[in-house]
Amino acid sequence: MELLLLAAGLLLVAYVIIYYTKIKGPTCKSNTKLHGKTVIVTGSNAGIGKTTAIELAKRGARVILACRSKQRAEAALADIKKESGSNDVVFMQLDLGSLKSVRSFAETFLKTEPRLDLLINNAGIFMQGKTEDGLGMMLGVNHIGHFLLTNLLLERLKECGPSRVVNVASEAHKMGRIDFSYLNTHKALGEEGSSWISTFKLYGHSKLCNLLFTHELANKLQGTEVTCYSLHPGAINTEIDRHDTTIFSVIVIKPMMRLFFKTLIQGTQTTLHCALQEGIEHLSGRYFCDCAVKDVFRRARDDAEAKKLWEISERLCGLA
Repeated sequence: MELLLLAAGLLLVAYVIIYYTKIKGPTCKSNTKLHGKTVIVTGSNAGIGKTTAIELAKRGARVILACRSKQRAEAALADIKKESGSNDVVFMQLDLGSLKSVRSFAETFLKTEPRLDLLINNAGIFMQGKTEDGLGMMLGVNHIGHFLLTNLLLERLKECGPSRVVNVASEAHKMGRIDFSYLNTHKALGEEGSSWISTFKLYGHSKLCNLLFTHELANKLQGTEVTCYSLHPGAINTEIDRHDTTIFSVIVIKPMMRLFFKTLIQGTQTTLHCALQEGIEHLSGRYFCDCAVKDVFRRARDDAEAKKLWEISERLCGLA
């Protein structure tokens, strides 16, 4: 019994050390206020998107909740207003899996909102399937939808500069590969499978797209007052995998998330850093983790691959 108690105590101490050194992470230090500024946060009805919206509303921003589900977004809207103490928060419907919806959202926004100072491309999914436009689901929602949205709103961002685009990516990009031949032929990032691993591979491919998109966007924004950043928010216990009901996920992944993943407040800190921190404009196009810029492997910052992805993305969403 004494040995068991000792082992339990050692495990507890080890967990506390890991929590404070690896899991919790640093906090955004910026005191920037956002009165008179307008922000769009995609996927802000739940998870880190909702928490990000609350924090930005607290700083005085007019926050646009760009979400697919009207019912869930309206419930989140009430929560965000209550928790932030701000009534300057509105919902506008956006389904990133529908190019028609993205175009409709952008058209409505540009007609009704005179400013855009910060675009946070936060929404993401972890599921297979096809969008209504025939794109692979994670390609369509995690990359193409945000790619089109950003391009449609880019002139307004330039008009309101200095402004920023923040793309929420993931460390999963390290697992990513872009098979351009397959992408051209099938309008997807790879073959689908029934396992959690096959879904994670496609997710990693889509997150690599986020980094390459940010890299090329920064190149195209040179000489403007718009900067852009990609980031890994940390491993966070969110609803992104709510559609994943595989045995491996239910038995292994989800219990681990409760113990070793960040809280929503902790998970928003790098997003807030990229959105608000003063003096990082020269780091446009770079990748951040734990509120600090990080180096990435060559494939995630390759000019030729980033340009090629941009050109294919233009064609897939009808911009070319």
